[in-house]
Amino acid sequence: MQSAVPRIVFSVCLALCVMNAFSLIVSALSGQWILDPRGLGIPTDFANVYAAGRLVLEGHPATAYDWDVHKRVQEIVLGQTFDGYFGWHYPPPFLFIAAALAKLPYTAAFAGWVALSFVPYLFVIRALTGHRIGWMLACAFPVALTNAIVGQNGFLTASLIGSTLYLMPKRPVLAGLCLGLLTYKPQYGLLFPLVLIAAGQWRTFAVAAVTGATLAGLSWLAFGTQTWAAFFIWLPRASQAFLSSGFAEFGKMQSVLSLTRFLGGSDRLAWILQWGMTASVMLALIVLWRSRVSYEIKAAALATGALLATPYLYLYDMVVLAIPMALIVRMGLASGFRNHELAALGMAVALLVLFPFVVMPVGLGATLIVAWLIARRAVTRA
Repeated sequence: MQSAVPRIVFSVCLALCVMNAFSLIVSALSGQWILDPRGLGIPTDFANVYAAGRLVLEGHPATAYDWDVHKRVQEIVLGQTFDGYFGWHYPPPFLFIAAALAKLPYTAAFAGWVALSFVPYLFVIRALTGHRIGWMLACAFPVALTNAIVGQNGFLTASLIGSTLYLMPKRPVLAGLCLGLLTYKPQYGLLFPLVLIAAGQWRTFAVAAVTGATLAGLSWLAFGTQTWAAFFIWLPRASQAFLSSGFAEFGKMQSVLSLTRFLGGSDRLAWILQWGMTASVMLALIVLWRSRVSYEIKAAALATGALLATPYLYLYDMVVLAIPMALIVRMGLASGFRNHELAALGMAVALLVLFPFVVMPVGLGATLIVAWLIARRAVTRA
């Protein structure tokens, strides 16, 4: 039987919900969301999706991976020039969504994408929480605002990972379908095959593989061999620019690699520490998923591990952290919250709220706090 939601949880969620809603409304009314005061598109992440879609509709999908061509189309879409570049590094299957959005006017596509991707995220967090407080938790999560402001795909990523974990025990085929769709963000699928094999989740593994292969095949038929070739040709340049050269500032990324570089560490040291973290997470997850701890702990650990294992992690994808937080709340409501558990969750949330003011890898700190809470429950087999 579930216990009542602690007053502090309700109060903090309510305050954050109001803050997120107020901030989004003020941003829209003051010309800081989608369009600036002149009515021109604000340079932000969604421009790369819309521009890639435009190139698909114009019959040139492969050029979405050409930085120079893609940048020019972004400026045409926004109606103004800007410094920097919003790169398109996604595998070709994501071009299906980009093309669909590009059929709409830019403002409608931006707002529609945020709204439509938010809905499944909202339902997934509610389902994982197992309580109506899940609605508030999803809306209150600080990074939800960040994702909405820049028009990124964090809601979709969190929805697919959360759905996979929620469905796996009783609907393994549907879980595999969701996991297969996650191949549009392959850096988050790194751990799943390993864990599925360790846990003997063969149906989920097989369906995910078939779904991913089918998407790849359909995109090859739709966009051609040249587009896939362009993706692989330009990928090393993107990796070098963002992971080694700090093209988009290491303070904006939330991984062990980015923290090391942000603090002045060398590229070599950063990669050693990152791969050390990735290997440690892999080993821990194999042991955990083969153990007899509760499924909620296993699922929370896998979602958290997916964030720790990848070197390429920006704040908008920290929406995924709402998944293990929701599961911790679920366990707390079912069997009681541990000492300092709510305070630790509050600290993780505070770090995410702090990011716009400091622009540093505070998200990594939030993830490590959540990982510690999960490990503590795993040790005592909650």
